[in-house]
Amino acid sequence: MDLVLASGSPRRADLLRTIGLDFRVVRPDVDESRLPDEEPDQYVERVARLKATSIDEPDVVVLAADTTVVHEGRVLGKPTHPAEARSMLARLSGDVHAVFTGVAVFSGGVIHSTVERSLVHMSEMTDHEINRYVATGEPIDKAGSYALQGVGGIFVESVEGSPSNVIGLPLHVAARLLRAHGIDPLD
Repeated sequence: MDLVLASGSPRRADLLRTIGLDFRVVRPDVDESRLPDEEPDQYVERVARLKATSIDEPDVVVLAADTTVVHEGRVLGKPTHPAEARSMLARLSGDVHAVFTGVAVFSGGVIHSTVERSLVHMSEMTDHEINRYVATGEPIDKAGSYALQGVGGIFVESVEGSPSNVIGLPLHVAARLLRAHGIDPLD
């Protein structure tokens, strides 16, 4: 069976490449808006399932994911401009936040999905550090305004849970769900 990654995220594609999977990328066209009063775990799982089922091709296994950052009960999406990124980073500075990723695998009309949660401890960031980091451009279009696998990693003190979850695809979860659909990353 062919594997399709239903995601426009280069980080998810990079993670799959690191474990040696062959796949093609198809950017799903779905509404990723959060529903009113939707809990973060329900939100990311619903969107991952929408992405996965948006690609219905024969003999294809579709892997999809959606990630969000939650700080003090507030969902922090992807900033669209530097001021928004600076504000998010200031909120996260010196504190702990949760990262939720919904993962879904779909094939032959069958879907399996789950949610992974990790806690991230951020170091204190000065305004100068935040401004310099935002000036790199890396925080734009990243959930929570930082990239663990990039320059933003210098602000991450520790991760409780899966580091690949924080990047956007918990590999242990993806492997388990892919095996249920006949794809074993170790084959």
